[in-house]
Amino acid sequence: MAAGSTEPPVVEFRHVNKTFGDYKACNDISFHVAKGEFFSLLGPSGCGKTTTLRLIAGFEEPDAGGGEVLINGEVVNRKRPYERQLAMVFQNYALFPHLSIERNIAFGLEMKKTPKSEIPGRVEKAMQMVRMDPGMFARRKPAQLSGGQRQRVALARALVLEPSVLLLDEPLGALDLKLRKEMQLELKHLNKQLGTTFIFVTHDQEEALTMSDRIAVMSNARIAQLGTPAEIYECPRTPFVARFIGESNFFEGKATGRTADGHGFTVEGEGGRYDIPHHPVVAEGKRVQIAVRPEWLDVLRPEDVPADENALPGKVQEIIYLGETLHVLVKVGERTVAVAVRNEGQLTRPLGFKSGDAVAVAWKPEDCQVLEED
Repeated sequence: MAAGSTEPPVVEFRHVNKTFGDYKACNDISFHVAKGEFFSLLGPSGCGKTTTLRLIAGFEEPDAGGGEVLINGEVVNRKRPYERQLAMVFQNYALFPHLSIERNIAFGLEMKKTPKSEIPGRVEKAMQMVRMDPGMFARRKPAQLSGGQRQRVALARALVLEPSVLLLDEPLGALDLKLRKEMQLELKHLNKQLGTTFIFVTHDQEEALTMSDRIAVMSNARIAQLGTPAEIYECPRTPFVARFIGESNFFEGKATGRTADGHGFTVEGEGGRYDIPHHPVVAEGKRVQIAVRPEWLDVLRPEDVPADENALPGKVQEIIYLGETLHVLVKVGERTVAVAVRNEGQLTRPLGFKSGDAVAVAWKPEDCQVLEED
């Protein structure tokens, strides 16, 4: 919601629980989604994200006494899907193979008893929204379309209903990488253009980071962390989130005391000593786990480490060429640390290290991500 807005959330979960027999699919889940927001439910298979989406859609109901699902401020626990002002795009698109594209898109309008005179204009408008020429595609059958075109038809069929909320259940999973990236940007553009609230389920963290205003990372039927893409990536709360979103290097040790400036702690860990910022979970004498992203690390000659940076000694183990970046794998104690280095041209300006070289892995204390327990 915009700052100062009194408008209720479009979708809200209040301590929602859902079980199937002995299996807990959603465990005390609470969140809200603002009008016009692109909100993603992200997590591995079996984490509860699809069940959460089905609870919004009305395909599942919360347990008896298991919390409330609200849409536009109204509790909808017992409301049928067709009573919720929603539309959904399924993973397999669920198009009718025997109907033309225009009939597929019009189907929901026909079920809602929309006046026949309105339907052709709304179908044409929906096709134009997803960049499909009605003159070229309206009479075709789904089997005559590519995967990307079928995905657009599924989107048009949902958007033609002018829903307050559009639910998307991993709709890009069947597309090739290039088309998937194009559709990510198109979905984000449609969300902003139409002002429709999008709730998107995915297990692909790059998809979620690319499109979302906010992300709920789910694990073991709970929300592990909820925030903007930058908050999730740059300040992961737990080891699970740090591992699931991007790559991380993990360091463990004991907080031995305050730093000289009093704003952080010194940690004695495997491979050496380093400083970390202040964090509520850290206290002198306690075990600490931190994560540092590979791109926030430097690999340097030991004598070149700046005085205000952490540094752990190690040896270059391997250098992996990835095009835009190089990953330098450094053995620090018993663990391997990955450092992402910008590729400035290995044919003209090659990296000044090779396997076996003695180096230091360095980073700024503020780049430590102090982690809570999962």
